[in-house]
Amino acid sequence: MAMSKTTNTYNRQNWEDSEFPILCQTCLGDNPYVRMIKERYGKECKICTRPFTIFRWCPGARMRFKKTEICQTCSKLKNVCQTCLLDLEYGLPTQVRDAALKIQDKIPESDVNKEFYIQNIESQLKAGGDNTVAAGTVGKSLAASDMLAKLARTAPYYKRNLPHICSFWVKGECKRGEECPYRHDKPVEPDDPLSEQNIRDRYYGRNDPVADKLMKRAASIPTLDPPEDKTITTLYVGNLGEHITEVDIRDNFYHYGEIRSVSLVPRQQCAFVQYTKRAAAELAAEKTFNKLVLGGKKLTIKWAHSQAKSTAYAQNSTPRGAGGGGGSNRIFDPVPGLPGQLPMPPNPTDYFNLQASEMAVLPPGMKIHQLPPGLIPGAPSYASMYQHQQAGGPSGMPQSTAGAGTSSGSNSGTGHGMVPPVMQQQQLHYPSQDPARLGALKK
Repeated sequence: MAMSKTTNTYNRQNWEDSEFPILCQTCLGDNPYVRMIKERYGKECKICTRPFTIFRWCPGARMRFKKTEICQTCSKLKNVCQTCLLDLEYGLPTQVRDAALKIQDKIPESDVNKEFYIQNIESQLKAGGDNTVAAGTVGKSLAASDMLAKLARTAPYYKRNLPHICSFWVKGECKRGEECPYRHDKPVEPDDPLSEQNIRDRYYGRNDPVADKLMKRAASIPTLDPPEDKTITTLYVGNLGEHITEVDIRDNFYHYGEIRSVSLVPRQQCAFVQYTKRAAAELAAEKTFNKLVLGGKKLTIKWAHSQAKSTAYAQNSTPRGAGGGGGSNRIFDPVPGLPGQLPMPPNPTDYFNLQASEMAVLPPGMKIHQLPPGLIPGAPSYASMYQHQQAGGPSGMPQSTAGAGTSSGSNSGTGHGMVPPVMQQQQLHYPSQDPARLGALKK
């Protein structure tokens, strides 16, 4: 092999020679039997510019061929994949990992300092073994982070291995058809920041568009804020399975603080965990919110309501006949869009808006036609009505018969176009109170 692989030919022993690459599960593919092409010193590392052994393989059917981009020394420094440069433990960009773990990267970027730094790290790795992390390097993340646990990809994402989009098909000039190794899909928007990615920026964790997108997603993740009432020390645990017992709940919550009581409600599949101190309840809510999985289900963690509010709600929601005065004491908020309250008459029991002079109380068992004319309310109006009926009675009918018929029909007050004074009102609140709607007037 020619010696002009790189300008640093003074020490060819530093060139890397490996037997198998350091890859993530996504880049390796779903096929356990992978055929790889190996070429010793076939390419320069895109970070340290040293020749290293490259590997090339196809991760699956209808996928594009992939190859290693950086050497294994640079991969071990950052604990990233040699191909996609994502973290091997969480599958996230290094910028997101370093921000979550608060890691400060001190890897030099100039050529001379980078060569000296890489040689020292390589000698430390050879002395302590490949699995030993050198002092002062990033290496594997040892601390836990809530943000990493929420953003971490738990399953391989094989869509990342799809072929690139065929530019000829976009122009309508691709003549290969199904034999074309590229993907015949519409391209994404040209202004999409995800289309502009740089290997060096992803490795050093700076200006990475994928990391910026994940950081925005992490900022929008809901959080459980503690209530203002400091007396609340109870947590609501929901979405419990049928076989979850009180012992299982206590085993998952006891190490956050001293537990006062655990109330299990099997019918509602929930439980209430009450701590003796507020700090223990806040710590348990922080560590278990959207993280605790019990019996194959992710549990719902919330703060319970205060005892005073729960008692007031129980008293107001007690059904009638069960004590507490029923639900009439509850005050509901007004609903927008509904009409206002109807006007009430001066007398709440006067449903027909009658005057006091028009109202009369009869003895029990006596009807209004049995009263003398002088005792009937509105007697002049009734007398004039009787005279009109007797004068204009039907022909051939005796006056006594016509008078009797009219007197019996005067109870309804709707037979001869005369409206009794009982139905007269000053104001109409309901359409049913209008005599014209009832068909009382005949023409």
